[in-house]
Amino acid sequence: MTGFSYQQLRDAVDGGAVAVRSTLELAPAGGSASKVMPPTYGVDDRADHKYAVERRVDENGEVSTTVLLDSVASQANRMEEALLDGWEREELHFTVASVDFTGEDGLADLGHLTSLEAPHRLADAIFRDSLLENTLFRLSDVGRAITDATPANAIALMTYCPHALLFGMWDSTGPKGGLGSKFQRSIVSEIVGFDAQTGVSVGSRLDPFEIRAGVAGIVKSNDDDVWDFADDAKKGVRPSEINHGNVTPSIDDRAGGVTISHAVQSAVISLAGLRKLKFPVDGDGNPIAGPARRSAETAARAALAAIGLAALVYQNEADFDLRSRCLLVPTGPMTFEVLGRNGEAPEKFTLDRDAAAALLSEAAAEAATHRVGFGPRSLVLQPAPKLVELLRRSRELAAEEAPAS
Repeated sequence: MTGFSYQQLRDAVDGGAVAVRSTLELAPAGGSASKVMPPTYGVDDRADHKYAVERRVDENGEVSTTVLLDSVASQANRMEEALLDGWEREELHFTVASVDFTGEDGLADLGHLTSLEAPHRLADAIFRDSLLENTLFRLSDVGRAITDATPANAIALMTYCPHALLFGMWDSTGPKGGLGSKFQRSIVSEIVGFDAQTGVSVGSRLDPFEIRAGVAGIVKSNDDDVWDFADDAKKGVRPSEINHGNVTPSIDDRAGGVTISHAVQSAVISLAGLRKLKFPVDGDGNPIAGPARRSAETAARAALAAIGLAALVYQNEADFDLRSRCLLVPTGPMTFEVLGRNGEAPEKFTLDRDAAAALLSEAAAEAATHRVGFGPRSLVLQPAPKLVELLRRSRELAAEEAPAS
C-alpha cells in the first residue's frame, strides 16, 4: 500500500474512477463490554429508546442491529472543524470566509465566525446580514456572484467558498429564496455501531448535609443571594430546587447507552458528483473552451477532492471523541480505495496529515495555473448594525429568561 500522488488524483477525477472510499473500523475505548452513548432524538413517548436503531447488512453480509453513533450532518461538521484547525495552523491553504465580531462591544467573544462553522456555509443568513466593504454582502460584487453561481458555472464558489462545493450548499436565504442554487454533497461520512444492545443508566445524589426534603419556607431570589427564607413558612420550594438535598436514585431505560461489537466509519468522496460541477469561465470571467476547459475543470475538481481527503485525514488525527462517554479508537490505519466503474480491484493508498496537506497544496497550485483556483486566503466581512443589534437583544433576553441557580 502506497501514498497517493497528485497525478493519480487527477487521473481519478478526470474519469478514471467513480469515487474514493474509506472504511475505518472503530472500537469503544473502554473495550467491547463498555457502553457508548449514541446521540438521542426526539421520539414518541411509546418508543423503547431515543436512539436511531435499524437493521443493516454488515461487512460480512450478515444482518445486524445497528445504532447511529454519528450522522452524516454531524460528520460533515466534524470534518469542517478539522479543516478549520488545519487552515488556522496555516497547513491547509484554501479560501475561508468569515464575519469578524472582534470589534463589537459585548460580542467580541464570538471572534471570527467562518464559513466552515456557519450552518449553511456562505449561504447562511449570518453572511447575508453582514457587510463586505460597507455593502450588504448580497449586494456586493462577490455576493452577486455567489447568488448567480450554479453547478453549471461554479467558479464563484470555487473562488470564495470551495468547501461548499464539496460539502453541499443550498442558497435558500439569498435573493432567490427557495429557488436559490443547490449544490449536492459530494463527501459523505457516518459512524455506525454494529450488534447494538441498548442498556440503562442510573442516577442519584447523596447530600453530605442530609438536608431533609420537608424543610419549608425556602424561596428563590433573582439577586445574587439565589435563595432565602420567607416570612411565611408555608410558602417556598423544596431544597432540591436550590441544589441541596438528595436526588432519589432512578433508572433511565430509554437513553442508557449501548454496547456494540464494533463501529465503522464509512466515508465516500463522489468523484462522479464533483464532475457535475462545470467551469465554463475562469476566475476573471474569461471563457474557457476546448481541451483547455477539460484540463481546467479536472484541475478544479481535483483541488476539491484534495480538500475532501484532507478533511478525512485531519478528522482522523483529531480522534473520535464524539461526545461524553462515546470515545472510539481505530483498530487499524485509515486506508482509502479508488473505486473504478468496471468492477476491477480498487487501488488502495494511505495518507497522513503531512501528505494530505502537500497533496492539497499541489492541487491548488495546478488549479491556479488554469485560473480556476482558490481566491484569497481570507474573505472577511463585518456584521451589519442590524445583526449586531439582533444579537445584543437576544443576549439580553436570554439573561432575563435565565433561571436563578
